[in-house]
Amino acid sequence: MPSKSQARRAQLRERLVEAAESRIAREGLGELRARDLARDAGCALGAIYNAFEDLNAIVMAVNGRTFRALGQAVSDSFDGSEAPVQRLIVMSTAYLRFADAHTNLWRALFELKMTQDGPVPDWYREALAGLFGLISEPVSQIFPEMKREELELMTRALFSSVHGIVSLGLENRISGVPPEQIERMIGQVLRQIGNN
Repeated sequence: MPSKSQARRAQLRERLVEAAESRIAREGLGELRARDLARDAGCALGAIYNAFEDLNAIVMAVNGRTFRALGQAVSDSFDGSEAPVQRLIVMSTAYLRFADAHTNLWRALFELKMTQDGPVPDWYREALAGLFGLISEPVSQIFPEMKREELELMTRALFSSVHGIVSLGLENRISGVPPEQIERMIGQVLRQIGNN
């Protein structure tokens, strides 16, 4: 059974993660400040660093929650009866809808600065691997002759393609596609891999 101080620390960690998630959702990762976070969580500024190593560690915890929610949204989008290309389209549409509904939290997944040699928690790697696993299954059905390494590369290439379309579309950049046509563009790209 945890001690009182361990329980208080766990409660503080939860409050900080919830406060950070709320602030990132509202204002974006770039506006997250330790002083505001301490006020939102009802703690002293120094208490943040007793609960977490730094602000990045809090953002990692928020991103873990976002990854799990994104993975759930994508996995709930199909029932397994779809043809492989159609399943990729359905999952990509779920990805787009999640990104559109939770834009700032979704952006934070890719905006967090991490060093190459810095520690990446196992749960973070597992959440990412879970998302790639959902993509890999239909890709392996489309390309049954692909070796594992090629399959992993193709999975990441498809994710990057869809992510790029979604990102540019949601940013309304000149090189992007109008938001109302993002789903159509994703479908056009993914249908091409079925014509291999």
